[in-house]
Amino acid sequence: MSTVSVPSSGPTAAPGAAQRRDAEATKAAILRAARHLMARHAHTDITLKTVAERAGVSAPLILKYFGNKDTLFARVMSFETDAAALLDAPLEDLGAHMVRHLLVGQTERGADPILRIVFAPLQGEQGDTLRANFRTQVSEQLAVRLDGPDAGLRAELAVGTLLGLGVMYGIARGSRLRATAIEDIVERYGPTVQALLTP
Repeated sequence: MSTVSVPSSGPTAAPGAAQRRDAEATKAAILRAARHLMARHAHTDITLKTVAERAGVSAPLILKYFGNKDTLFARVMSFETDAAALLDAPLEDLGAHMVRHLLVGQTERGADPILRIVFAPLQGEQGDTLRANFRTQVSEQLAVRLDGPDAGLRAELAVGTLLGLGVMYGIARGSRLRATAIEDIVERYGPTVQALLTP
């Protein structure tokens, strides 16, 4: 009895591509878990086990992807990727974009990665690393984009203004602020940030 081969209905993803996607999703979950914990606990009090439990993975898997706790937290203490998203708008629209980005992050993920800097005093020596990374990867990257005098000062003031909003919205959890639609806050607060970017 002969068998009839049925043609495939379409292309299927290569197993290697699916594994890469799974690996990237797992790494992202581990980094999110570590960031969440670092925003609430001192670095020295966080174990790979607690990161693994929050990420829904095993501690050996964290070691597989990151090598050790120090390597993992070196990634957590970098603001490079987060700053790229925060600053990803034309200069004339950047104030509104930064405010919206911060509030959407708070609403959808319960935290914004940029706000990790608020917890630097908890982190001992790692807090110094957080501060240095924040200066070079956030404030100084913003300053490079600004025209006119006192670009560095204006960048720090703009970031400080944004962080104040983030603290009130996400940490102090101002009830009136959180009851207000994000676009209404952007309309009111965006110009305050923008005035420092394009005076």
